[in-house]
Amino acid sequence: MTHAYELPIEERLRHFGLRPTRQRVALADLLFAKGDRHLTVEELHEEAVTAGVPVSLATVYNTLHQFTEAGLIRVLAVESSKTYFDTNVSDHHHFFIEGENQVLDIPISNLTIGNLPEPPEGMEIAHVDVIIRLRPRTRT
Repeated sequence: MTHAYELPIEERLRHFGLRPTRQRVALADLLFAKGDRHLTVEELHEEAVTAGVPVSLATVYNTLHQFTEAGLIRVLAVESSKTYFDTNVSDHHHFFIEGENQVLDIPISNLTIGNLPEPPEGMEIAHVDVIIRLRPRTRT
C-alpha cells in the first residue's frame, strides 16, 4: 500500500482534502523537495521568490496554515516571534540553536516523558512538544 507521503504532490494534497491549486502545488513542491525540514513563512516565501513562483507572503502564510489544518505539516512555536512549520508530522522533539534560529529533530526514542498530568474533563493530549534550547558552550 502506498503511503500518502509517497504520492505525487497533487495526489498528496487531494488525499489531505486540499484542492491542488497552482500555488499550493508550487509551495508544496518547495516545502517537501528537500525531505524533513523546519521553515518559517518568510523562509518559504524567499525560496518561492528565488524559484520564480509568483506568490505573496500572505498566500504563503495562508497555505502553510491550510497544510497544518489538513495534517500535512505541523506547527512548531519555538519562540513568540517565530513559528516554524515542520514537514515531519511523526512524534518527535526538537533542539533549537539559539542565535542561529536552527531547528533540529530529536528522534522520539531518545527521550522519555513521564508523569504527564491528567487532562481536563473531556480533553485528551494530542502532542507533547519538547524543545531543548542549545547555545555554544562558553569558555570558563
